[in-house]
Amino acid sequence: MALTESVKDELSRAEVTTTSERKAEVSAMLRFAGGLHVISRRIVIEAELDHAATARRLRAALQEVYGHGCEIIVVSGNGLKRGSRYVVRVVREGEALARQTGLLDGRGRPVRGLPAVIVNGSVADAVAAWRGAFLAHGSLTEPGRSCSLEVTCPGPEAALALVGAARRLGLTAKAREVRNTDRVVIRDADAIAQLLTRMGAHQTLLVWEERRMRKEVRATANRLANFDDANLRRSAQAAVAAGARVERALEILGEEVPEHLEYAGRLRLQHKQASLDELGRLAEPPMTKDAIAGRIRRLLAMADKRAEELGIPDTEASVTEDMEY
Repeated sequence: MALTESVKDELSRAEVTTTSERKAEVSAMLRFAGGLHVISRRIVIEAELDHAATARRLRAALQEVYGHGCEIIVVSGNGLKRGSRYVVRVVREGEALARQTGLLDGRGRPVRGLPAVIVNGSVADAVAAWRGAFLAHGSLTEPGRSCSLEVTCPGPEAALALVGAARRLGLTAKAREVRNTDRVVIRDADAIAQLLTRMGAHQTLLVWEERRMRKEVRATANRLANFDDANLRRSAQAAVAAGARVERALEILGEEVPEHLEYAGRLRLQHKQASLDELGRLAEPPMTKDAIAGRIRRLLAMADKRAEELGIPDTEASVTEDMEY
């Protein structure tokens, strides 16, 4: 089951204890999934949902909280919208319900954001509003390189109202417009987990967290592997470049090179891609990494000084572009 469907399935079965929370959820669900229509001079309320259990939850709440009966119409999917859609329609006394749920204000004008009773309500009402908005038009992406919880909004006023509700919960949500559609997005993984918990999607949260952890472990392993590969490449390039400089140093010094420095240089040439630590172990008798590095450094310094005296290219001249790191 996709994560979004899993969240909606769990939220559609979540228990709400207070009437104010049920009203906040219903109002948000109607605001984000529906609209007001005038048919034969009568106001008809419709809410189009993509989840059958959500439609049944809305129908039950309208009957139990407001005493309004409604019908559910199943619309089969087409090329643009895959899967069935469920339209909850209230025909009788639609205007009265619109006023009760805050879709219309006291003067009969449509409310573009969330009703004032929700905006000024309790924190529990803000949670219920988010639950209703998610059930209406929410989605949760699979955790990966980025994760997000998103709600499609009917307009900028509703988006800002939902952002304000998130702020009251201590969460950061952002409103943005994408392809002429207003959306509210939460991208912080910890904030998403907190919101899922408060809305009541505990089982889905466990699955989401498990997938999130798996992706993070895999990403960390890949980063470490890439880091190790890069370090190995740099070490190999440095060793090859050092070998080229040592070879030039031996040419410059000829018979003037001290025996112990020549030994370290020959060791470098025989094992061009070995690390300094490996060179030290290959020496007879074995030497430390610092000892072998010190001998090679003195060899190169002596050769560069001699090259300057002779007016000839020094050891750096033997390092080509493909050896640089």
